[in-house]
Amino acid sequence: MPGTFTISLDFELLWGIFDKVGANYSPAYFSNTRTVIPKMLDLFGKNEIAVTWATVGMLFAENEEEWEQYAPEHLPSYRDKKLSAYQWAKNHGIRPEVHFAPDLIKSILYTPYQELGSHSYAHYYTLVRGQSPDQFRSDLRATQKIASEKFGVQLRSLVFPRNHINELYLPICLEEGYEFVRGNPKNWFWQETQHESWSKKWFRSADCFIPTGERTTFQREDILHFPNEPVIIPASRILRPYNPGLPLINQARLKRVLGEMEWAARNGEYYHLWWHPHNFGHNPESSMKELEQILQKFHELNEEFGFQSKSMKGVGEEILERV
Repeated sequence: MPGTFTISLDFELLWGIFDKVGANYSPAYFSNTRTVIPKMLDLFGKNEIAVTWATVGMLFAENEEEWEQYAPEHLPSYRDKKLSAYQWAKNHGIRPEVHFAPDLIKSILYTPYQELGSHSYAHYYTLVRGQSPDQFRSDLRATQKIASEKFGVQLRSLVFPRNHINELYLPICLEEGYEFVRGNPKNWFWQETQHESWSKKWFRSADCFIPTGERTTFQREDILHFPNEPVIIPASRILRPYNPGLPLINQARLKRVLGEMEWAARNGEYYHLWWHPHNFGHNPESSMKELEQILQKFHELNEEFGFQSKSMKGVGEEILERV
């Protein structure tokens, strides 16, 4: 059986980092992001690369009026109010250039091999205090509603924001139409991501350059599928942002990704790479060159080993067909 290469992207713009940066964000950073996404899509389409775009549902809105129209019936009641996208908008206001992107979503849908998925409606955190299962369900329904009514699509793949995977909520995901969910890498420093520590952060960062945990590629039996739950497709590696001041570090980081891809291809395993499109915002040209190298490596492995490209939906459907 040939190996499989999967890419999933957490498409969120400011909704993904508002609780970290407040109103102190760089407009140029997100302007660059909006410019580079069509270039990414063009590259994926031309190279026949299947990609899942796990998109925050609020980005589907055209304006603030539509944003309010599709808001969930039950909003998250986090104890820490700064985690709420709704509270942030109330305090700071809505800025279309960083909060809405229906034009880019249309581009995703029009580009071959791309899957539009969900990153929840409001970058919902399932493992923080105060929120509830009913609020999460309401969030998922809001996302499906705006996707269906505005773009005529049913979303089937979901990525939990901040990789906060609440296992008790998995049946809710399936009930609301999400058949495929991205899981975390199996290494200990990727578990319980709601509880961060310096050691987890250090090992996660170091593992991007040198092996500090278990192998990140995985086999079919590592893709979990239990009754009444979605198929859980593990992540392998986050593609860290390019740093112009650290050329040797950049080389080591990219070499690690390319080496893991080759291992997966040679051994008939899966390799699941992910990042945020806004990670290309500071150095878009250099980031795109790295992406070109990754896709060139894919084609080499495809020719030599039959390495194949599949979205989360593609991998999930493959698993369901064999049940």
